Amino acid sequence: MSSTYEALLLDLDGTLLDGRGEVRPRNRVALCELEARGVLVMIVTGRSAKAALPIVEGLGLTAPTVVFNGAAVYCPKHRGLIEERVLSNAAMGRALAFSAERDLLTLVMTRDRKLALEPRTDAESRALRGLVGLELVDRAELAVEYVLRVSWLSASHAHSGVLAAEVEAHVAHPATYTHFPLSLVAEHRESAMQVCDMHAPCRGKGEALRFVEERYGILPGRVAAVGDATNDLEMFEASGFAVCMGSGMHEARTAADLVIGDHDSDAIAEWIAETF
Repeated sequence: MSSTYEALLLDLDGTLLDGRGEVRPRNRVALCELEARGVLVMIVTGRSAKAALPIVEGLGLTAPTVVFNGAAVYCPKHRGLIEERVLSNAAMGRALAFSAERDLLTLVMTRDRKLALEPRTDAESRALRGLVGLELVDRAELAVEYVLRVSWLSASHAHSGVLAAEVEAHVAHPATYTHFPLSLVAEHRESAMQVCDMHAPCRGKGEALRFVEERYGILPGRVAAVGDATNDLEMFEASGFAVCMGSGMHEARTAADLVIGDHDSDAIAEWIAETF
């Protein structure tokens, strides 16, 4: 593998964040040193800007952050979104109809708001834990405009892919879907909930490669990416070299060029030292 990669893209949950939801000190130092050497280091996450910002600011990285699985880009210099793709009203209507028909716990996010139905069980209450600024609303109040994401959480589906397939078949409008078991998130390791996220049509996290090329002139082949889940696959496919955490999902491990140690280790720092 060449040591001349000019950019490094990293997922957060299950990748850079350990089991406590923190960045290990050695990994933090490795990223800061890499940026100081002139390598573009960018976080690419499924989190909202509000949820990602404290971690990114703690790292001290200066590059924009790709959030909402590629549907938006947050700029630390401007302290706001510099790109965003919102769902069409038609897609939202179908999405909310699916939510009502299946009676699933549903979240709706705009750039400024996070709305969710009132949880009905302990499992649903725990699934909403940690969502900063969450508003609990009636079903009718979920019908807002300029939506960046709709999420469904289900304890009745054995696999997130099944839930995603049902959502996609019902909505039947252009959209981008990602799915994962909630247990991949550090705060929810014991959860049995499955998650499906719907965004406006885009390349998913692959949008990060497009953004890096447009903004910095770095071609995808000169970019390395690190992740752990199915929502990282578009980023893996578009990058010059894909690295998956050993604790990652089977689909991500299979798609990666290299599998390293798990997220509770200094594997990222060790790989950086060998690569850059």
